[in-house]
Amino acid sequence: MRDPAPVLTVDGPGGVGKGTISQIIAGRLGWHYLDSGALYRVVGLAAADRGADLQDTAAIAQLAGAVRIDFEPQPDGSPARVFLDGKDISDRVRTEGAGRLASIAAAIPEVRTALLAVQRRFRAFPGLVTDGRDMGTTIFPDATLKIFLTASPEIRAERRYKQLKEKGLHANLPRLQGEIRDRDSRDSTRAVSPLVPAADAEVLDTSSMSIDEVVVQITKRLSERLGLSFRGSS
Repeated sequence: MRDPAPVLTVDGPGGVGKGTISQIIAGRLGWHYLDSGALYRVVGLAAADRGADLQDTAAIAQLAGAVRIDFEPQPDGSPARVFLDGKDISDRVRTEGAGRLASIAAAIPEVRTALLAVQRRFRAFPGLVTDGRDMGTTIFPDATLKIFLTASPEIRAERRYKQLKEKGLHANLPRLQGEIRDRDSRDSTRAVSPLVPAADAEVLDTSSMSIDEVVVQITKRLSERLGLSFRGSS
């Protein structure tokens, strides 16, 4: 019986660059990519497009398991293109409206169960790179390599601050630091899928590392684990 496709999970709190890093690696290796954080937004949009009642938990859960969701990673690490049943919804999925729909969908236990199976269907050859908060602990506990990225709240707040200023948006650095600490506390202590490294995860502190340095480090570890040589892993 053939072994399952290899999986690289990249977990960690917000602001560590896991989405950007995962996409770059997926693009360089030619592997599939799963943006777990976008799934609930896609399900919410799918429900809205079909006029489904978001209070009908059984119907929403059935919809979550039936729609086809695809991601197209961008080699420069910019947000992946997102497709719902073959239609590009990349711009819509990042709107505030999609975020509100996602919060409703994510609160439905049946939807979370349905999306567990959906996420695991992304596992295909030549391999899968996926980022999130519980990819290595809950979704792919048998992943080939589990990476948990971390960085100090101060560094992550500074990164977020620069992003907002570059977009011409107002930002308050002390407030961002407080929000990040509060979210870390909530995520790490929640009852379901808390934000913690898997027991067999390799923890990588990105506080003083560039994105390319992190990519090289992870690719090197993956190549060693698989006994293969990837471009840019040395």
